[in-house]
Amino acid sequence: MIKAIAKYPAALLICVLHSVPFFLLLNVALKNQYDTSSKWVTPNYVYLDNFQDVWEKARLGQAITNTLLITVFSVLLVVVVGMLAAYPLARLRTRWNNFVYTFSIAILIVPALTVLVPLYKFVVDLHGINSYWAIILIHTTFFLPTVIFLFTGFIRTIPRELDDAALIDGCNRYEIFFRIVFPLLKPVTASVIILTMLGVWNDYRFSLFFLQRRAVQTVPLVLSQFFSQYQNNLPLAAAGSLLSMIPMTLIYILLQKYFISGLAEGAVKG
Repeated sequence: MIKAIAKYPAALLICVLHSVPFFLLLNVALKNQYDTSSKWVTPNYVYLDNFQDVWEKARLGQAITNTLLITVFSVLLVVVVGMLAAYPLARLRTRWNNFVYTFSIAILIVPALTVLVPLYKFVVDLHGINSYWAIILIHTTFFLPTVIFLFTGFIRTIPRELDDAALIDGCNRYEIFFRIVFPLLKPVTASVIILTMLGVWNDYRFSLFFLQRRAVQTVPLVLSQFFSQYQNNLPLAAAGSLLSMIPMTLIYILLQKYFISGLAEGAVKG
């Protein structure tokens, strides 16, 4: 009983702590450049020109379009390749499959920046600098180990008897996956989508090296350059940050009910 009562104040405290940065960001974004009041003080006016100025000066619309394009195709590739690779790894416990699974998990401990120099040389040789396809493939490659880990763990929680019954009914492995296993992957797929989208949307390290031309740059790159140029105008910078987080916030709200269950079942039970 005491634990049940205590969890509500704890949950409220966590919500308040997480809401403070957004409160401060919104407070600053709604002020004009010459407002010297504390960032904790809510203004008694609403100055919306910051959002229009940052949209036009930073060309944020083009950056958001670039980021959406890269994110959508990266997530699509990661989800499709990840689930198709995870099914045989989860169902067929052969020595080779165990090696592939272990190797993919081991890759997670390798820092991405350690392979940046040879990767950059490789992309230059392929003429992939400033191209969408190169950065999409790079994101897909680096997110696949995590995605395979989650999908494999989740599929192992699905009773194997479903596969056996489908085989008796005359289904092949492809039909079993797409008709039986695939519809059950909704929770972990939502988790994979959220994790991958957040990672790709907020990526700075790879985009900085492989997207050097202004026309193809993503939101983190554009905002970084914009902040450097307008570092004395905090309301403008705050407005840009708020605009850049809107797409991912909306997607998370839509998929949040599947996120925790899919992440827990895929990572813990696997």
